[in-house]
Amino acid sequence: MQQKRCGGIIAQLCSFLTELRDKNYNVVVMIGEFEYLILAATAKLGDEAYGAAIRVEIEQATGEGCAIGALYTTLDRLEGKGFLKTRMGDPTPQRGGRAKRMVRITAAGIEAAGEFYAAIAKLTRGVTWQTSRGAVRS
Repeated sequence: MQQKRCGGIIAQLCSFLTELRDKNYNVVVMIGEFEYLILAATAKLGDEAYGAAIRVEIEQATGEGCAIGALYTTLDRLEGKGFLKTRMGDPTPQRGGRAKRMVRITAAGIEAAGEFYAAIAKLTRGVTWQTSRGAVRS
């Protein structure tokens, strides 16, 4: 009896979650800045895009370190969203016989990155990044 009741609750919860997913609440969910950097680096690298090369592009662009674990976690998330496709390349002697995980941006990824860039450009149009009297002081 308990199992049947529990199954009913789970079914109701699943139904409720499906309803929430299917409703349009006028909420725009954009990619994050790190996701954008990965998509941009992937697009820039083209056929040469793989984890280590993407990492180097991001580090050169930002002047900051890029944790490899964060990079691969985000690659997985972007692939799950349909913004990237990955495949294993051929093993190379330079990598001790290991294969590279090659990365390619999808049309959906190009669209998401374009929307993010357009929003940032629109929001910051006319903004100057000089310290002024109106700035918050720490």
